Order: sequence, then structure tokens, then C-alpha cells
Amino acid sequence: MSEIDPAAPLLLFDSGVGGLSVLGEVRRLLPDAPVIYAADNGGLPYGPKTEAEVAARVCGLLGRMAERYRPRLICIACNTASTIALGMVRDVLEIPIVGTVPAIKPAAEQTRSGTIGLLGTAATIRQPYVDRLEAEFAQGKLLLRAAAPGLVAAAEAKLRGEPVDPAIYQQAAATLRNQPGGDAIDTVVLACTHFPLLEPELAAAFGSGVGFVHGAAGIARRIARLSEGQPMNRIRPDFALFTRDEPGLAALAPALASYGLSRMEFL
Repeated sequence: MSEIDPAAPLLLFDSGVGGLSVLGEVRRLLPDAPVIYAADNGGLPYGPKTEAEVAARVCGLLGRMAERYRPRLICIACNTASTIALGMVRDVLEIPIVGTVPAIKPAAEQTRSGTIGLLGTAATIRQPYVDRLEAEFAQGKLLLRAAAPGLVAAAEAKLRGEPVDPAIYQQAAATLRNQPGGDAIDTVVLACTHFPLLEPELAAAFGSGVGFVHGAAGIARRIARLSEGQPMNRIRPDFALFTRDEPGLAALAPALASYGLSRMEFL
């Protein structure tokens, strides 16, 4: 590989604002890294889409972004996109690609009751990838899965400063609790990068005695390892890249700024 341009950015990609939960951890480990945060708001949400739709969209967008911005590394900071398209993106692009997978392994290590809940999008929870993680790391445990599509919209609304009906969090908890054995859940995997942005609300809905696990810190450590020793020089302010201009995006500006993203651009 040719010598790294010190100004080459890390590109973090998600369907919306969920990947900010990963960016927060990346900032902690790599404060000097130039970053582009890319949100495919034009394709949001990914959960209801077919695998073919998600794969085609993610591969196409990341190909265009890689050509235009020449990132040193791409992080697919989206569980749905990673579980469906990670392998295909790696086949197409010749730069490091870091994916996001449900944190089943640490949840299995953390649980005391042996019963784990997993909240994700409809697309994520049905992926064979999740079956393989369960078989490898959660043998002898009970893993209960539930789709919580309303939480994606809730996270997007929260970061815009819009009100969210608390019933959405109660409903997400109930979809796990009401399954056979669900009353024993003591650990919940947040298998969508949007969901850690709602951890305080979900903690209130599940009640005391339930811990939450997600992959953001582990993803950031992986990015840091792959970037070790590389020169980094932020020659212009970091920014958020959106795939569609739409009403209400300006309301995200304060939240984006809190993650070090000082302006918006459009693909």
C-alpha cells in the first residue's frame, strides 16, 4: 500500500446518526484523526429493506465515497449494513474495512442469569451471521431476539431535540420480556448503533438489574490498531456527509457539533 496521506480521513458510515455512538469512542482513542461521518439518510431506515437492497446501496455509496474522499479506512458503523454487506465491500475496496457486529460474546461473558436479550433491526436479527455468533459464543445461554424498529426513529428524533413517546422504550422492553424466559434477562445486546444513544431511556424501561452491551468501544480499538503509527493531520474541520438534503437536518447541527462535526455536506 502506498504511503498514507496524513490528511486522509477515517470514514464512518451509517444509515443515520447511530454511528455517532461509535464516533464518540473513536474520538477518545484517536483525538487527532481527521474524520468524515457519512449518514445515508436518503436510505434510512435499513431494517425493513431486503438484503439485496441494503447490499447494493451500501456497496454503491461506499464506492463513491472512497473515490471522492480517499479515506485511509472505512468503518461501517451500522449492524444491519455490516451483517449483510461487509464481505462484499471488502471484496470491492482495497482499504481496511471495519464492520460492526452484535456484541454477543461480551454479553455471554457478562450475564449471570444465562438469559440474554438482543435488540436490533428486523434485518439484523434474522441474519445467519447472528446465528453463527450465537452458536460460537452463547452456547448454553438463552438468547432472545427482538426487532425494535421504533428505536431508530426515536434516536434520530432525540438528536434533533424532538419529543419521543416513552411508550416506544416500554414496547421495546416488552418484546423481549414477554418471550418465554424473558423475565430472566439480565443483559441486553444493543445490536444497532442507534440504540446506545438511547441507553438511559432503555435502562428506565427495563428496570434495575439489567446491563447493556454494545460494540462501540471494541470497534474503536480495532480502528486504532489498524491506524497505529500512521501520521494524522486534520487540515480542515471534520464534517458530516448526508446522501439527501431534507427538512429538519439543521436541527442535528448541535448534536453533530458535540461530536466534533462542524458542518454538513451532501453527496
